[in-house]
Amino acid sequence: MDQILNKVGSYWLGQKANKEIDSVGDDINSLSTSIEGGAKWLVNKIKGKMQKPLPELLKEYDLPIGILPRDATNYEFNEETGKLSVFIPTICEVGYKDSSVLRFFTTVTGYLEKGKLADIEGMKTKVMIWVKVTCITSDGSKLYVTAGMKKTRNREAYEVSRDGVSVNKF
Repeated sequence: MDQILNKVGSYWLGQKANKEIDSVGDDINSLSTSIEGGAKWLVNKIKGKMQKPLPELLKEYDLPIGILPRDATNYEFNEETGKLSVFIPTICEVGYKDSSVLRFFTTVTGYLEKGKLADIEGMKTKVMIWVKVTCITSDGSKLYVTAGMKKTRNREAYEVSRDGVSVNKF
């Protein structure tokens, strides 16, 4: 009986240790991404290539500034390809005044064009369950969020940048 309890205890302890090690690994990856984004920003500043603030970039492409959390300030944008990579300090959720919720990973990527952010990676929305957002399109007062199906939302709800609330998992 002691041998069985000993093996069960060892197995349980091993499982707990693996979960803690995985958690530490995730924390290190998140920190690395944040440092990497900040370092690239600093190098660009030293080179004299100052990029405009993210809200200005979104406005320039006719998208509301609130589609990304307020603390998403570091980004890379390739004007030739339209590829946008946004770095967010932690996985978070943002709630909007129309009761919709978006969840963000530490890196959100997509292709930016006038009135549209397409091929999005790192963003989900709640539609009974969490569903991956693949495209956001702006058309006048409407915002179309494609997550499996296209859902129309009032653009006004996204015109204000909001703080993200940290969550444990994406």
